[in-house]
Amino acid sequence: MTTKFEQLKNILVELTHISSATALLHWDLETYMPERGAEMRGKTISVMSALCHEKFTSPEFEKLITELNDAMKKWGQAQIPSEIEPDPIFSEEMACVVREVWRDFSRQKKLPKAFVAELAQVTSDAHAPWVRARATSDFSIFSPTLKKIIELKRQEAEYYGYEESPYNALLDGFEPDATIADYEPMFEEVKKFLVPFIACIKEQYAGVADPSSLGGTRDDITSLGMTHGDFDPMAQEMFCKEMLARMGFPFDRGRLDQTAHPFTQGFHAGDVRITTRYDRDNVFFSIGSSIHEAGHAFYDLGLSAEHFGTPLGESLSLGIHESQSRLWENHVGKSRAFWTPLYPRLQSAFPKPFADISFEQFYRHLNRVEPSLIRTEADEVTYNLHIIIRYEIEREIIEGAIAIDDIPEVWNQKVKHYLGIDVPDDAHGCLQDVHWSCGYFGYFPTYCLGNLYAAQLYAAAQRDILNLEEEITQGSFDHLREWLRTRIHVHGRRYVQDALILRATGEKLNARHFIDYITKKYSEIQ
Repeated sequence: MTTKFEQLKNILVELTHISSATALLHWDLETYMPERGAEMRGKTISVMSALCHEKFTSPEFEKLITELNDAMKKWGQAQIPSEIEPDPIFSEEMACVVREVWRDFSRQKKLPKAFVAELAQVTSDAHAPWVRARATSDFSIFSPTLKKIIELKRQEAEYYGYEESPYNALLDGFEPDATIADYEPMFEEVKKFLVPFIACIKEQYAGVADPSSLGGTRDDITSLGMTHGDFDPMAQEMFCKEMLARMGFPFDRGRLDQTAHPFTQGFHAGDVRITTRYDRDNVFFSIGSSIHEAGHAFYDLGLSAEHFGTPLGESLSLGIHESQSRLWENHVGKSRAFWTPLYPRLQSAFPKPFADISFEQFYRHLNRVEPSLIRTEADEVTYNLHIIIRYEIEREIIEGAIAIDDIPEVWNQKVKHYLGIDVPDDAHGCLQDVHWSCGYFGYFPTYCLGNLYAAQLYAAAQRDILNLEEEITQGSFDHLREWLRTRIHVHGRRYVQDALILRATGEKLNARHFIDYITKKYSEIQ
């Protein structure tokens, strides 16, 4: 006889197969699909998505998950020492699955179908005015649509319910159980460190202080011509594949393909695909994005195949996922240890210009710090300020502290105050990111959280793995990948973020690890 839990698991696996098929359609859409197939593909994806949603929110499923959730509560109470014997039908793993599925289900059920449809329609229609507004650098074109989105997102927060701030309800959708009170003190700590630190670097580059402590003059670092040239895309692909293979990316379980906007798509532990973009003028774009996406892929590849379809086989949160990509991209991919054995290969693949550039010049250029306008092009030092600017503005928008029409002015003021640069137009300012047109309010903070998680995890890995840097210098990443797999990947959604990081590193999330990492690295660059 099939138990209720087995029924639940069977349904979840079926839903995951449908989601995987839908994801494959998305992957094809972004990679190889003929241009004129987009309209019909969108309709197919819509049908598949609706099918999945209907099955997950059906009365039959609601009855099943409600009964299991009630039973789980009784089971949990029975674990408290008493005369009551624990119910043998549950285990801790089963309870985790029911808890997380109930969380997802109850969150979806709070939104009326009419509201979901309206939000989907408005955000879908918002893409076109956002594109026009960015192309003409005119925020007023996008402003009316953004006002509609904001009204809907505030309504969404009301449907979900919240404490203290409606922004908490939206943040919870991307970083479960996260609140402003939990993370804003760390963001403030990071901001108070970075603003003067970056100002100091700018002064040093300008010659106010001895620039040698940061690896030479500004001209030495930025005028080497390394990020501009004629880098053949096929040669870039060969180099990136060789680099990924050296990192341990399993091409029998994954692929590297080309797309306009790099992303990772994991279908299951046996099929995880990453993409990158090849820029003829800048080889570092494909290198950096390939390493970044490989970090995401290692997470998906490390999830439990045994628990496929259930929360135990799913990634925990966007912040934790981003920690994996940023750890590999920055802590590994921009280190001396990583490039010491690899730089000669880069020189061989692209003798012009690298044959005439020393390793020290290359390393300084790779880690140059230069405040810039565009988030996606920001270095690892200034990047968190880009995120904090967006977080502060969108939180105040949702809370009603900022008028929509005032966003450009507020944005420009914050960029000037935090990064010390002037914003020339809206296209290089508040219109540069697509997230708000998609309704993704609460998404941006996960990028900053990912950087903080990454720094703490890497510090713990350095503590736990003997001679980690020496292993990386030798091109060996097995111990690091296994360390991350056993401490992060295999647990799925078994633990909340704080508990997971505590188990992995010995302490809850602490911004000091990021601050110490940045201070030490950029004080030692010669």
